Amino acid sequence: MTFVVTENCIKCKYQDCVEVCPVDCFYEGPNFLVIHPDECIDCALCEPECPANAIFSEDEVPASQKEFTQLNAELAEIWPNITQKGDEPADAKEWDGKPGKLALLER
Repeated sequence: MTFVVTENCIKCKYQDCVEVCPVDCFYEGPNFLVIHPDECIDCALCEPECPANAIFSEDEVPASQKEFTQLNAELAEIWPNITQKGDEPADAKEWDGKPGKLALLER
């Protein structure tokens, strides 16, 4: 099992989760983070650290967010690995909790 970053991370990208990951399994895109499913050790440290509540255990991803399981796997293969917390977007708080952000995902 793995953890999955879901829609609410889009345009928020707080990165608090990156700081606690013992295996550096986060990958960074322009406005979204993903977890590499083959690298995640299911330690669950990242989930409570996400201020946007965008990280779920693979078995607990909401039905409306299931496509993010595949999206994490796909994008982790092409985006660079991130091992340290960077700066969050200046407007992150404005985007936190807004629905329908999938169309805004930048690859």
